[in-house]
Amino acid sequence: MKRTQSRIATVALTALAPISWGSTYAVTTEFLPADRPLFTGMMRALPAGLALLLVTRRLPRGEWWWKALVLGALNIGAFFPLLFLAAYRLPGGMAAVIGSLGPLWVAGLAALFLGERPSLRTLLTGIAAALGVSLVVLKATGALDAVGVAAGVASSVAMAAGTVFTKRWGRPEGVGPLVLTGWQLTAGGLLIAPVAFLIEGAPPALDGRNLAGYLYLALVNTAVAYWLWFRGIGRLTATSVTFLGPLSPLTAAVLGWAALGQTLTPLQLTGMAIAFGATLAGQYAPRGTKVAKPAEPAKVTTPEPFTSPTKTSRKDSMDVMVSSVRR
Repeated sequence: MKRTQSRIATVALTALAPISWGSTYAVTTEFLPADRPLFTGMMRALPAGLALLLVTRRLPRGEWWWKALVLGALNIGAFFPLLFLAAYRLPGGMAAVIGSLGPLWVAGLAALFLGERPSLRTLLTGIAAALGVSLVVLKATGALDAVGVAAGVASSVAMAAGTVFTKRWGRPEGVGPLVLTGWQLTAGGLLIAPVAFLIEGAPPALDGRNLAGYLYLALVNTAVAYWLWFRGIGRLTATSVTFLGPLSPLTAAVLGWAALGQTLTPLQLTGMAIAFGATLAGQYAPRGTKVAKPAEPAKVTTPEPFTSPTKTSRKDSMDVMVSSVRR
């Protein structure tokens, strides 16, 4: 009983991460400067990562320098730019549909690297989640852009690989999820920074409203949310964690209805019910399921102290940004 209650609590806390990411659309459209998606991605990741480094006062050592860089690239540095590229080049909502295939990618990668064999039930649940999300966000029609589709698939695979390798590599001895979160956010933010400046130019002038929005994104939407997400990956199966992902577009849709005056059609409500049902079903672990434990981390000596979207109409923006809120 205690084990079940502990698992439910872990799932609930981990679910707060994609729920928080679901608020990114509303914050972006209401508080942030327009046309600076990459700058926004950098501002989400880099300040949060540096703040966590200052708080935890831990730096990677040994092989964890390159591991932190790889995880930061997969979960943040590559994921953000690819996702924004897909969102801006594809018809409204299509990037979200491609992103909702994440559980299927994770199921395949987890079978390859973690020994988590996907069941038919898992695959059907993943398909149901993608169907539910598509009913919520897929409204616009138009020709598919090959570059946009490739970027969307690549962003989804990057996120899935980041989840699986975070699970496989675990953490160095004596290092908690908060430290690992700081490493990844800093690495990812540093990777995004040159791309943002090269493509978007110098940072825009920011007023108090903009700063408040970025402060929320960096602290709540990123530092706390990613800490909960990586904490969950360490305690649950990779497949179980990724099935919480659909909560992000669902939250964005609800906030758009409640705070921004957008409408929800019966078809969208049906899609929300399907996606939420798939999220719950994805947390079910049949008795006897064997999950390979992540590789045991090598012992590490105590680290030395660290001393040193476009603002279009809100209806259309909803379809574009609803997929941009994940991870």
